[in-house]
Amino acid sequence: MHIVITGASGGIGRAVVSLALAEGHSVTAIDRTPPPEPSPATFVALDMADYEGIERALRGADALIHLAAIPSPGRHPDHVVHNNNVVGSYNALRAAAEVGIRRVCQASSVNAIGHSYSRNPRYDYFPIDEAHPTYNEDPYSLSKWICEQQADSICRRYEDMAVASLRFHWVTPDPSLPAQYYTSDDLEARRARHLWAWTSLESAARACLLGVTASFSGHEPLFIIAPRTAVETPSYELAQRYYPAVPIRGDLSGTTAFFTSARAEQVLGWRHHP
Repeated sequence: MHIVITGASGGIGRAVVSLALAEGHSVTAIDRTPPPEPSPATFVALDMADYEGIERALRGADALIHLAAIPSPGRHPDHVVHNNNVVGSYNALRAAAEVGIRRVCQASSVNAIGHSYSRNPRYDYFPIDEAHPTYNEDPYSLSKWICEQQADSICRRYEDMAVASLRFHWVTPDPSLPAQYYTSDDLEARRARHLWAWTSLESAARACLLGVTASFSGHEPLFIIAPRTAVETPSYELAQRYYPAVPIRGDLSGTTAFFTSARAEQVLGWRHHP
């Protein structure tokens, strides 16, 4: 399979490129800057605002993994964060449809529902699944929600397309980093807004590849989260301490995650490792 990967010079992008090549796929890597290390992938320097350039780069490919985005608010003015992410996603999806690519995976975020960047995160129940409504209020979270709505729209128009929108949280090659962050004494209550979640880099990369190789149809937003929190405190105890008014509708035993990735396992055959 010939796979185009945008945002290929970023942390997740490099991992996805490496995994795709290791599994025998050919790769076109798109980014504004070259990767920091040499790669067998074909590199194309391109900005996601360049629709014609994206369409040219996608011609002849079998699948697209779209990872290019500003990954959080605060790094740029609000309108830049929002517009960059929304336009990039639309251009990627629309160009893929135009050139005949029918398998697309795009990076979304847990923040599509309104989460860690909200002033006061709102949750209707735990554990959180894909049916949970959005209460987004910041430009990044809004952009990710709109990216998912764009995938819905594209799949309505092109009924043979399959798009996976992967909702990651703190993708890291080192599980000890979120553990250290969440357990430090300062700002503990503020850090509770992250719901102690994380995703391993290897698992995130594998989910991206499954997003264009697994058999499904239509648009699927999917949580890609470790099944356990990054802390040793029991999840039920954390819920009672920080979110006592939120109903618990499923399993929060032990250190079970506050997000469920059961849908990702069902649709993609994905499981988090370790």
